[in-house]
Amino acid sequence: MFNPGWGEWLLVAVVVLLLFGAKRLPEVAESFGKSIKSFKKGMKEEQEKKDVDETKPKV
Repeated sequence: MFNPGWGEWLLVAVVVLLLFGAKRLPEVAESFGKSIKSFKKGMKEEQEKKDVDETKPKV
């Protein structure tokens, strides 16, 4: 599997800085964090829904 080293991470950081600029970087990081949190919440809700459906007696 792909295992990036420090050189690859440095390259990614430079590309991100060039794309978004230093001023917008905190906004982008915050937005990305919120998106990840929302995705995890949705996945958890779906898993809980699936667990409830599996425990219902089938007639």
